[in-house]
Amino acid sequence: MAMSGGNDNGEPMMEMNTTPLIDVMLVLLIMFIITIPVATHAVNIDLPSPQPTPPDVTVEPIKNKVTLTVDNKVLWNGDVITNGQLVTLLKESLSYEVEPELQFEPEPNASYDLSARVLNIIKGSGVTKFGFVGNERYATFAKQPGA
Repeated sequence: MAMSGGNDNGEPMMEMNTTPLIDVMLVLLIMFIITIPVATHAVNIDLPSPQPTPPDVTVEPIKNKVTLTVDNKVLWNGDVITNGQLVTLLKESLSYEVEPELQFEPEPNASYDLSARVLNIIKGSGVTKFGFVGNERYATFAKQPGA
């Protein structure tokens, strides 16, 4: 580290040299950092175990329908399933040689939030044969007189 020198005229140095003080402080800081004990505490969390697909819910080889109800239930071909089971069923449908068609049909007053979550699950699964069905029921609302 550099040391500050005095003037050539022989006058005493009027300012204190803080370089050695800073060096000692840095060494002490490093020593304190090294001696900090490693955090070894753990937080135990009870995670839910994955639920396998119930035997009565199957993937059809031609087409499957995901329906969302008004009371926030997800139906796979008419059977109530959870989001975890939906993921499992979508993976199973991708294992077929020819991917079955997946039809998505929310009820008229189904939750938009549930629809967004289910669509994100479907998008993340990699399903390619996907379609919205049942929209023809609402065609009369779009063709109002005078519009």
